[in-house]
Amino acid sequence: MEFRHKSVLLRETMEYLKINPDGIYVDGTLGGGGHALEICRRLSPKGKLIGIDQDEDAVRAAAERLAEFEDRTEIVRSNYRQMAKILSELGIGQVDGILLDLGVSSYQLDEPERGFTYRIEDAPLDMRMDKRQGLTAKDLINTYSEMELYRIIRDYGEDKFAKNIAKHIVKAREEKEINTAGELTEIIKRAIPAKARTNGGHPAKRTFQAVRIELNGELEVLQDSLENMTELLRPGGRICVITFHSLEDRIVKNIFRKCEHPCTCPPDFPVCVCGKKSMGKTVTRKPVLPSEEEIEYNSRAKSAKLRVFEKA
Repeated sequence: MEFRHKSVLLRETMEYLKINPDGIYVDGTLGGGGHALEICRRLSPKGKLIGIDQDEDAVRAAAERLAEFEDRTEIVRSNYRQMAKILSELGIGQVDGILLDLGVSSYQLDEPERGFTYRIEDAPLDMRMDKRQGLTAKDLINTYSEMELYRIIRDYGEDKFAKNIAKHIVKAREEKEINTAGELTEIIKRAIPAKARTNGGHPAKRTFQAVRIELNGELEVLQDSLENMTELLRPGGRICVITFHSLEDRIVKNIFRKCEHPCTCPPDFPVCVCGKKSMGKTVTRKPVLPSEEEIEYNSRAKSAKLRVFEKA
């Protein structure tokens, strides 16, 4: 299948990046290269784009899409948590802008073999962003304890039926290994009251999200990497982060707030004595949301939020 992905909040992201034609930019979640292509179109031959993605299909698709700008692009298959190391190896100290478009691409959702979707019954339970990783969603579902499953479905899926879903998964796998999306979906449906299944979208959505986040360590990577990324920016440089659920958005909001107001002194201290200096400012006091027109064109944009930080 062709790697397709409709870039969310594309116009808004380009505006907030305030691209300098001769600048250096990093797309830490390259995907199909939609955002990267728009950045490259705004760069002069002196400019540079570094694209990072751990998905080999994305890297291949992006290389083809950005072929006309080969002179100003560097594509690396890796996780964005390695951004500082990658830039150092390329001889780059600081950059003018960084973009993270989190979540799952349309290709990953629509390609059955990737195992991200609950809509195709015989799809394997895979969900690996990076196929070099050994552990799959199937392994997780069949080996995690009931308490571990409950924790991730509760915390990462924010599903109020998490305890019952975990219980049903463990009971079902005692009889037969759970191998496909269809099998897992049926187990989840049985764990949720019939009345509740009629509201709030597909009953398996939250559990699949939770398993994907846990398997790929998505929140840990974001939490551990984002603050350090601001240090890679030149003064006036900006980082734009697009999130797709409240857990990601909360992390981004809190880290940007910490970078802007790092002081740890008690509120009643007359002057700061901790010595921690602000790294910049949050440009977007409230997240930027997609327009109604974009949501109509691309329903997957509905939950997107963009937050922006500028280095002092």
